[in-house]
Amino acid sequence: MKETKTILLKNRPKGRPEMADFKFDTESVQDPGDGEVLVKALYVSVDPYLRGRMNDSPSYIPPFELNKPITSIIIAEVIESKHDEFKKGDHVSGMMAWKEQQVIKANGLIKVDKDKAQLSAYLGILGMTGLTAYLGLTEIGRPKKGETLLVSGAAGAVGSTVGQIGKIMGLKVVGIAGTDEKVEMIKNDFGFDKGINYNTAENMTEDIKKTCPDGVDIYFDNVGGEISEAVLFNINKFSRTVVCGAISVYNETSLPQSTSVQPFLIKKSSLMQGFVISDFADKHAEGVQKLAEWLKEGKLTYTETVKEGFKNIPQAFLDLFDGKNKGKMVVKV
Repeated sequence: MKETKTILLKNRPKGRPEMADFKFDTESVQDPGDGEVLVKALYVSVDPYLRGRMNDSPSYIPPFELNKPITSIIIAEVIESKHDEFKKGDHVSGMMAWKEQQVIKANGLIKVDKDKAQLSAYLGILGMTGLTAYLGLTEIGRPKKGETLLVSGAAGAVGSTVGQIGKIMGLKVVGIAGTDEKVEMIKNDFGFDKGINYNTAENMTEDIKKTCPDGVDIYFDNVGGEISEAVLFNINKFSRTVVCGAISVYNETSLPQSTSVQPFLIKKSSLMQGFVISDFADKHAEGVQKLAEWLKEGKLTYTETVKEGFKNIPQAFLDLFDGKNKGKMVVKV
């Protein structure tokens, strides 16, 4: 019987996760039964939202169980199939355990075509990342040509995609990132009009005011915390804040003290709405089609930070909290 390596959640992190919170193990691999496939992992997605699943608390998705494998979106190759719609050699995408090989029910998998895009793109620009950017901006941001879009976490996978879609839709786009190098990248590689380095900004409220002289119509929030509080002082009448992520506070052990948003929202008749990608499940196919068209036409580009080796999956995840990724962070197994 074959064996495979797997990565388990050993401890529920208190604050920032550490390598000690993960456990490497081996387990046997069964033969697939009817309706199942045996797959080999090729690319593993690591994402900030996984931090929330490490807590034992109610959320929009169940928490990880202790001493059980962590799961995320994985691109895999079919090794053996007992399902009519999948054959050996097919490439598939789906929510899978952090294992080198595994047997999984085929009805939760989606075929991906390596001839249309490189396989890792289905974890990013043509996967959950791209859909999060497209649907968050269009469904909640409701962009109108000529408006100002401000994006935090702009050098990340979602942020860099949001900015490009904003430019396609005729918006003025400003991004917030953590280094001068990343600010140059979002302008030169992704077409942002301006950028702000939050680590060197002496006063974020004033810096936003300078770079967004007409105010902020749409704020795509990937970080939360003090940066997002500074944005409140610059929002326009009827502005829309798309709350996608809050990586700056994911590792806090107590609720952070923050500025009350209600006076700003009332004064500006402003909308602030959080979302998860499953909220717009009926629009996923439309979104992927649109993203694929823009990618083919050269209107969208993307960058990846690729770590190699199954053993490096936990470290790649931890690196997200130090901003060591440019664009989408993936691990090539």
